[in-house]
Amino acid sequence: MKDNYLMSSLGEILEGQTREGDLYEPIDKGRIRCYACGHACPIPDGAAGVCKVRFNRGGRLFVPWGYVGGVQCDPVEKKPFFHAYPGALAYSFGMLGCDLHCGYCQNWVSSQALRDPEAVVPPRRVTPEALVLGAQAQGARLLVSTYNEPLITSEWAVAIFKEAKEAGLVTAFVSNGNGTPQVLEYLRPWVDLYKVDLKSFDDRHYRQLGGRLQPILDTIRRLHAMDIWLEVVTLLIDGFNDSDEELTRLTAFLASVSPDIPWHVTAFHQDYKMMQPGDTSPDMLVRAAAIGRREGLRFVYAGNLPGSVGDLEHTSCAGCGHRLIERQGYRIRRYRITPDGRCPSCSLPVPGRWSRRFDGQTTVHRFIPGGFGALPVVNPR
Repeated sequence: MKDNYLMSSLGEILEGQTREGDLYEPIDKGRIRCYACGHACPIPDGAAGVCKVRFNRGGRLFVPWGYVGGVQCDPVEKKPFFHAYPGALAYSFGMLGCDLHCGYCQNWVSSQALRDPEAVVPPRRVTPEALVLGAQAQGARLLVSTYNEPLITSEWAVAIFKEAKEAGLVTAFVSNGNGTPQVLEYLRPWVDLYKVDLKSFDDRHYRQLGGRLQPILDTIRRLHAMDIWLEVVTLLIDGFNDSDEELTRLTAFLASVSPDIPWHVTAFHQDYKMMQPGDTSPDMLVRAAAIGRREGLRFVYAGNLPGSVGDLEHTSCAGCGHRLIERQGYRIRRYRITPDGRCPSCSLPVPGRWSRRFDGQTTVHRFIPGGFGALPVVNPR
């Protein structure tokens, strides 16, 4: 009874933090179809979509608005973006809810807030202007929608990103990639960078997580065609998505879209409801990376195990092999890309989004907003 009360109370709070959405159309008899994610839910009057935060009220779609579930300043490398403004700070915000239900989710307290009674994060009211001011006060270069699934809160993200772009900030989505043509066109003018989690290359595995493979593959193709800077991450899980055959098909697909898409293969650790299998080893990451390189990907990285994966944390020129960026974890140790984004040794352009100069590694204290209303800020050091 207590768990149901908590869930209904949070649902009631979030229902008050809404406005009419943009990404829908009427079907019939009060039903509407939502286009925020690949489920494209047909929603009867009085019901919610799969995400549980977009709902039909009187034949109109209402969507999350005016709050955050969390805010934090991170190195851009943590998102991870390795080919976009290295060393910069990413001011990251998230809301609540998700269109998938991954058992290993590291952000489950926000993403599963309306499915799991243990995942209760109070929303904090905020305005787009306040978030932009918070990012500027931290010295951030980027404003990033992340933590929960940003596609299901796209209207709110666009409102924030309009303010961010006026202030000269770079904008980004960190997403599962379960998109639709409608939502990607909606985001297109406002999103500069996009990270997709390609969790598997097996539709059966995606259905275990509550989704399908095809919408994610379509999103990757569309993002690349739209010239939104794209990086792809695969969390490598023993016995789930780590077979040579699956990794070969996954990386061959990415290379067929573009061999210049950076692919990050990262280490799983036990979390949330997934206490098996064991954590990913460095050897597993190195093996997966070798498959990606063999299939033609030019920029392959291994994450979550800093110092244990050889050269797989660094960026090297795809032409001459000259080391361009040296990293350890999220830290930039050396930067050699020219102001016009080229290798200094052979002048080959390096795919990505680069600053005219490297301003060094920016660091801040970990930032967590405290309480409702205005968001307090920790000054950079």
